[in-house]
Amino acid sequence: QVQLVESGGALVQPGGSLTLSCVPSRPISNFYSMGWYRQAPGQEREMVARRFRTGTINYSDSVKGRFTISRDSTNNALLLQMDSLKPEDTAVYYCNAYSIMTGNPYWGQGTQVTVST
Repeated sequence: QVQLVESGGALVQPGGSLTLSCVPSRPISNFYSMGWYRQAPGQEREMVARRFRTGTINYSDSVKGRFTISRDSTNNALLLQMDSLKPEDTAVYYCNAYSIMTGNPYWGQGTQVTVST
């Protein structure tokens, strides 16, 4: 069973920055893609950023230019650098990964990001 452990969520003021980290229990190279999703209260879960094994990266329009997804090979971690945070970025952020062998999706437990004064 694959485990994804997220960290880095916090309360931050508008305009601030945060970096989320996701560490999988297997090497990142074992996954077809890894990404970040978020879910705000009363809303559906949405894709924020997704990085494919090929290096292709997709961002949602709402975060493009403000968020950066990257791979930390040294620590086998997936990072999400979030800058210029807005109150509407408030949500639980989930790490996601798709197995390259089975195509099965895996999810982390989520980390809370709150953007507020």
